[in-house]
Amino acid sequence: MSDLLRAPAEIKFAEELDWLESVDDNPKPFSWRLSPKMVRLFILGSERSDGLDREISQKWFGDRSFVERSIVTLASDRGLLLIGDPGTGKSWLAELLSAAISRNSTLVVQGTAGTTEDHIKYSWNVSMVIAKGQSRESMIPSPIMTAMETGAIGRFEELTRSTSDVQDALISILSEKYISVPELDSDNIVFAQPGFSIIATANSRDRGVNDLSSALKRRFNFVRIPVVTNKKSEAEIVRFRTEELLGRHQIELDVPPTLLDVLLQ
Repeated sequence: MSDLLRAPAEIKFAEELDWLESVDDNPKPFSWRLSPKMVRLFILGSERSDGLDREISQKWFGDRSFVERSIVTLASDRGLLLIGDPGTGKSWLAELLSAAISRNSTLVVQGTAGTTEDHIKYSWNVSMVIAKGQSRESMIPSPIMTAMETGAIGRFEELTRSTSDVQDALISILSEKYISVPELDSDNIVFAQPGFSIIATANSRDRGVNDLSSALKRRFNFVRIPVVTNKKSEAEIVRFRTEELLGRHQIELDVPPTLLDVLLQ
């Protein structure tokens, strides 16, 4: 982990996730690695009333109901769309949810004006196609297809920046739960395994190149994350990010309250 410029949440907090999984005897939906209760504890941190033998750090700061609503959405086999202004922690929450549920938060598609259907479905290894023809071995699955095959959480960042063609392809994946590969004669359908879902994020201030169609909206549960206005929560966020940055560069330094006040100004 020390060799990584930025470790994903499942690596950075691997010790906590391993411990939570070892003590978790609650029912788990689908292929989840943790129960909804433990997913909530991992993200929001533990309290004395939880009765755990060790402390679990708080990683997301804000209204707890947003986290709970997100967990319930994913447990109900629905897509989740986190929408809000820049800097409200949408991507961070999506990463934490994916890490806790699937132990893999890296199945990510970044939405841009140049994103194509290949980025959410599949593409081909040209050299292997020339040598052996089109087959499952020469097919390059997208992060979304990989999430479908493994029953994991796929992430789609900045959904509104993608074109209408990409959004239409996503509608099919969310509704039918499979991807057809017409180039293959056999084994030409990839079905989603239980536990598959998509967490998408959208910027409410910069609406991007395309608004979401009503058909796509119906396939997501919306969780709108507002800007943090509570000074205590804001201070906790700044402290968390500052300590994270210092730790990344192996700088051992406590953040004094006076410095925190300066950073908050």
